[in-house]
Amino acid sequence: MMSDTDFRRETDADLETPPADAEFRPAEPLKDAGVDFTPDDGGSAAPATGTTATQTLRESGTKLTTQATDKARMFADQGKAKAGEKLDEFSQMLTDAAQTVDEKIGGQYGQYARSAADQVTSFSNSLKAKDVDELVEDVRGFVRASPAVAIGVAAALGFALARLVQSGLEAGTGDTKA
Repeated sequence: MMSDTDFRRETDADLETPPADAEFRPAEPLKDAGVDFTPDDGGSAAPATGTTATQTLRESGTKLTTQATDKARMFADQGKAKAGEKLDEFSQMLTDAAQTVDEKIGGQYGQYARSAADQVTSFSNSLKAKDVDELVEDVRGFVRASPAVAIGVAAALGFALARLVQSGLEAGTGDTKA
């Protein structure tokens, strides 16, 4: 606890110049006063050499790359599962439509719809059975075998995606185009 003398008023004696015969003693340097100037950074010291700093950066980069790869793989697995579900739904829709086509147009045309449904189901099962890495290799092989078709498919998908995004934005803002 502080006493009243700790906050005493300044007097004229406090402001007086010391006598000329008083010995001058400089203040003790802080480095010798027992003060430690080493910063405490929570126990982890900064790298001492350029090699250590490079190694630390390299390890951080590897860790970030691994994390990004794991996230991308997780999203790809989720996308693969959703695509399989949607393909199954589309196949079922084609099968249901085949019955209607049988009744309205004829059995031959209904068979076309059933054949298409079978192809979609086969593709869906193939998609579900493969690992993401296998799918990537399949796509790479397809692009190498027929780059012109791959570019056309990519352009068509890009166009369809742009239209979907545009229609979603228009629906969200309430704008309508005729």
